[in-house]
Amino acid sequence: MIFVKKIGIDLGTTYTLVYVPKRGIVINEPSVVAISVFDKKVLAVGDEAREMIGRTPDSIIATRPLKNGVIADYKTTESMLRYFINKAVGGMKIFRPEVMIAVPAGITSTERRAVIDATLAAGAKAAFIIKEPIAAAIGADIPIGSASGHMIVDMGGGTSEIAVISLGGIVANTSVRIGGNKYDAAIGEYVKKKYNLAIGERSAEEVKIKIGSAQYLPKGEKLYMDVKGRDMLTGLPRTIMISSDDVTEALQNELQGLITAVKSVLYQTPPELSADIMDKGMVLSGGTALLRNMDKLLSQATGVPAYVAEDSLLCVARGTGIALENLESYKRSILSAK
Repeated sequence: MIFVKKIGIDLGTTYTLVYVPKRGIVINEPSVVAISVFDKKVLAVGDEAREMIGRTPDSIIATRPLKNGVIADYKTTESMLRYFINKAVGGMKIFRPEVMIAVPAGITSTERRAVIDATLAAGAKAAFIIKEPIAAAIGADIPIGSASGHMIVDMGGGTSEIAVISLGGIVANTSVRIGGNKYDAAIGEYVKKKYNLAIGERSAEEVKIKIGSAQYLPKGEKLYMDVKGRDMLTGLPRTIMISSDDVTEALQNELQGLITAVKSVLYQTPPELSADIMDKGMVLSGGTALLRNMDKLLSQATGVPAYVAEDSLLCVARGTGIALENLESYKRSILSAK
């Protein structure tokens, strides 16, 4: 029997990932909770609840308790955390684990307090908080303690965190509410305007993953896909074919916002560290970093080389776990709360 004493959680707007030392990522499920309208009882969490999005009767609400990386619905977040902690611990109620949670760098002290309280209420013995860019950098094997500048762009479902890290701390950073969810919404809007077709958020996400690109693809490499939805005029089901160019066009505004944010962090960076970043390039992590040509787009827009981290989706969760295992060495980068 393995007793889980420590758990690292990447509490994301779209997905929650749980890391257990020596076992790696044990849970990777959507941050969705299905609740009964009548008695507010939690009916399903994670994968099971996500299946219900857009398909529930009036008596059930499938909801995402986090908005833009912060807690929007406290009680539901607590239930969701309890579910994930119990699942990771394997129902061993005797041992309450120490939990470290990654949060956006820009959150307020009230929002931070809410995360800590919800974690403790969900059954943790102690709660620690680490800023997402730091966790992402640790998970991407960046030596954050060294006296040299490292730039990380962590792109999640609700927010994108851009930070320059040196000596274990954040020197310059910004957090913008541009992430996978915004991209999905932009694709849905675009299809509605151009093709008079209403598609669900899951269809939009599928389009983004299968044929999405941050830059227009050359003629011979364009991708196409059939999308089903509801015709806005007749109200009947209809299928259309859309191309990767449609997706690129749909995402222009959001991508522009991301580029502006990256430039603003480069602008705030001290010259010595800027030189380091020019040499090493910026590292992209998070699920949204997997959008085709995202690295090329940022590299062309800023003149700084950009690389997608290995297993970019898992960087933050892995970083939280590694930091929790080595609390002493990362003390300066972590906020603790009993």
